[in-house]
Amino acid sequence: MKRILLSIAMLTATIGFSQTVVQDTTANKNQQVNAAQNILNGTTSKGITIGGYAQVDYNQPEGANGTLDVHRLVMLLGYKFSDKVQFVTEIEYEHVKEVYIEQAFLNYSLNDKVNIRGGLMLVPMGIVNEYHEPTVFNGVERPNMDKSIVPTTWREIGVGVTGKFDDASLRYQAYIFNGFTSLNGDKTLGGSNGLRNGRQKGAESTVNTPNLSAKVDYYGIPGLRLGASGYFGRTQAADDIQEIDGADVGINMFGLDARYIKKRFSARGQYIHALISDADDYNTLNEANLGSELKGWYVESAYNLLPLSKEQKLDAFVRYEQYDTHAATKDAAITRNLAFNRQEWTAGLSYHIANGAVVKADYQILDNAAAGNEATGQLNVGFGVWF
Repeated sequence: MKRILLSIAMLTATIGFSQTVVQDTTANKNQQVNAAQNILNGTTSKGITIGGYAQVDYNQPEGANGTLDVHRLVMLLGYKFSDKVQFVTEIEYEHVKEVYIEQAFLNYSLNDKVNIRGGLMLVPMGIVNEYHEPTVFNGVERPNMDKSIVPTTWREIGVGVTGKFDDASLRYQAYIFNGFTSLNGDKTLGGSNGLRNGRQKGAESTVNTPNLSAKVDYYGIPGLRLGASGYFGRTQAADDIQEIDGADVGINMFGLDARYIKKRFSARGQYIHALISDADDYNTLNEANLGSELKGWYVESAYNLLPLSKEQKLDAFVRYEQYDTHAATKDAAITRNLAFNRQEWTAGLSYHIANGAVVKADYQILDNAAAGNEATGQLNVGFGVWF
């Protein structure tokens, strides 16, 4: 009972705050631009650019203690050497005690149509992996299917080209990256986390076979952005076991996404499907439970409850997501775990009190297909900033 009362009090406080704070600001960051693009699009002729984003959360699950967390604090640093050459990096602190480099790449711009990039970069898959700043997505936490299937925030070291053709309303990206590692210490691929344990994050990454990643975005219809992405390759195996069956697996991942904004209404949706080859040998060698298919999708809609203006907005939203890291297991020679077939509802408020500052509250109903499972609820409250 105490936990329920605390949850209601936190939610009430957040809603009350959202009704009383007034500032002379614009509604929100453009949802089609991320932090790195902001730096690259900067107007300074030369010199350093500083920015950042942060997220502080309160999560209260049913029947358990709540948690308070400085989830992430990211410092953005960019340096413009000339009109053609720029360096971009993100230094991230997670949960106060963990430090990561989220991006660190050099960009050489031939023109708007062709930019050459190299370094630690985000893999262009889905929406949130690239557009993950807390002010550009609804919900205190990122969609869970993005954590397990994509998996956000997924970045690796590579080289590639990116650009846009405004006449055709197309933006493209194509990279060669190192792939997931087959074994991350004592952690294997599979289970509820899907491919998440395989992210190398640019930390002394091993590579023995290159992987291809590409995405095309279409923005020719006002307010609408459509994306199609693909990732193809194999996981990276250690030198001494590369010839052993099951040392690595093949990954073919496909994604479709859409975002739409018109006046007070906004919506987005995403579908991701990963096909895993040689999962049977991998599971046998490593006593793992990696499925031969992982797939998921979500749809979300939101409506601004405040009058249209350049100052603030209050989005009421609802999202449904379904994702399964054991979507197929027959070819993986393991028994399917129905608990990994998850369905989730998230509904709440995102109050943009300033351009780059948001206060959020939502409630989630978390369920899965396992026999005898009962859905659980979780209240989330937090704030995010991006500057």
